[in-house]
Amino acid sequence: MSLVDHAPRHLFFTGKGGVGKTSVACATALALAARGRRVLLVSTDPASNLDEVLATPLCDTPMPIAGTKRLFALNIDPRAAAHAYRERLVGPYRGVLPDATVRSIEEQLSGACTVEIAAFDEFSKLLGDAATTGPFEHIVFDTAPTGHTLRLLELPAAWGDFLAGSAGGSCLGPLAGLKAQQALYDATRKALSDADRTVLVLVSRPERSAIAEAARTVRELRGIGIRRYELVLNGVFGASAPDDPVAQALCARARAALSDMPPELASLPRTELPLMPYALIGIDALSTLLDDERLPRQPAAADRAPQNVPAFETLFGDLGDGGRGLIMTMGKGGVGKTTVAVAVATALAARGLSVHLTTTDPAGVVVANRRLPNLRVSRIDPAAETKAYVAEALRTAGAALDDAGRALLEEDLRSPCTEEVAVFRAFARVVGEASSSVVVVDTAPTGHTLLLLDAAEAYHREVLRTAGRAPEEVLQLLPRLRDPNFTRILVVTLAEATPVHEAAALQNDLARAGIRPFAWVINQSLTPLLITDPLLRHRQALEGRYVREVMGLAERSVILPWLPNVSERQPHDAPARPEPVLKISP
Repeated sequence: MSLVDHAPRHLFFTGKGGVGKTSVACATALALAARGRRVLLVSTDPASNLDEVLATPLCDTPMPIAGTKRLFALNIDPRAAAHAYRERLVGPYRGVLPDATVRSIEEQLSGACTVEIAAFDEFSKLLGDAATTGPFEHIVFDTAPTGHTLRLLELPAAWGDFLAGSAGGSCLGPLAGLKAQQALYDATRKALSDADRTVLVLVSRPERSAIAEAARTVRELRGIGIRRYELVLNGVFGASAPDDPVAQALCARARAALSDMPPELASLPRTELPLMPYALIGIDALSTLLDDERLPRQPAAADRAPQNVPAFETLFGDLGDGGRGLIMTMGKGGVGKTTVAVAVATALAARGLSVHLTTTDPAGVVVANRRLPNLRVSRIDPAAETKAYVAEALRTAGAALDDAGRALLEEDLRSPCTEEVAVFRAFARVVGEASSSVVVVDTAPTGHTLLLLDAAEAYHREVLRTAGRAPEEVLQLLPRLRDPNFTRILVVTLAEATPVHEAAALQNDLARAGIRPFAWVINQSLTPLLITDPLLRHRQALEGRYVREVMGLAERSVILPWLPNVSERQPHDAPARPEPVLKISP
């Protein structure tokens, strides 16, 4: 990988969920350390799986990675960062202010905005504070899926501009002390835009949707001043069995995607990495990804998966009971949540139910069969929702204010926190529609979704504490999500280690919020297929242990095979196509 030979100090690995960002970031960090460099590997993903991939328990401080020299890693944990951030702000007032006042401040700091600020603070220290990362020659960032990463990388400009224009008495309230961080945010912005110090590595699969998302990322980030990019095509597969239709379909899909490379990517330095016949977990496996000479030619044998997992279609009869209710697909980025959501929505609409299909993914869009008159497709657009929310706030809360008060309100509404509130309210509104029709929500990757659910719980606590006024759909949001007769959650996974284990962690997080999944969907599985290609047969055999693991975790599990006729999800700005995304009988 040529990038290793001319790597700058900061390397960001980003891309669509499931393209292998973590594996490529880890392999690059290992290669840099093997060349004698001192390297810090950082995950900014709220649902990080860096611990599992490196086979090392991590925390929010640099930990040495066993089996390596000069490689350290850490996770930016948004919840832990938010807790520490709250304590820094609230601690000085304990024992000074009345307990009720301290509790009130803590409640004000319990929302998603505080989590965002705290996590961004930690990120900024790694990028903009030389004292924090002085011992390291390279800092490798393994980021969350694209939508969350775009948000993270845009924050230096967003918070910097907000603080530069703020009088200091903003909606942040006790967070107005952020003004002191402006120099750090300015340094972060300069580091991101310096091509000698920072490169953004776009990781993609040879698939249209992943390539389109990488191109969109370049367009958006060039707009905020990031200048240097490289492209890594991961999982490149060459079929060795001409009579295997699955292998040939995989190759044909890749050829079609690569033949139409967007201009934003075509001119970038490019590295191609092979599809591996084994899981990239642990130092030994990761070290082979960038080293052809270390590739094992005869992968170890694995058990076949059980054949008694019910088919995906068996879910349809139990979803949409009574012509109403909420169905949500959740899981790690890249597992096919959108495909599953579209399949469910299309099947239920074909049965005559009124269905609304939408997404909460900041980088998402869904395409479905628009010839079904009772199927409505939409997207929660953060920009549009923020604009509407600001207009509503000025029209209502701002109506009775004098000029000074209205100016302060307008300043508050310029905060990046406003978008979080606006998206949260839009999500609550969509959930409310499920009282009279079927609503299918394709959610963002796990970390972003958990932050949204955390916001619901924090908002619910605040409403209960203050008995404040709020729209009815917001008041009812958490009770509706917790009602198994109203909400049915489909946890989507692949039969692979990281997606299954992240889904298990998601199930535990949902349980703590009082929410229980309805079923697990094992998506894009090779298990039910007849395969002759040697590499694919081995990957098929590797699925066995994870299919069994799912069956032990889920109250109900179904399997959806890899399908060669699934049209891939479209880029954010692409027009919707008339054909269905998934051709499957309702």
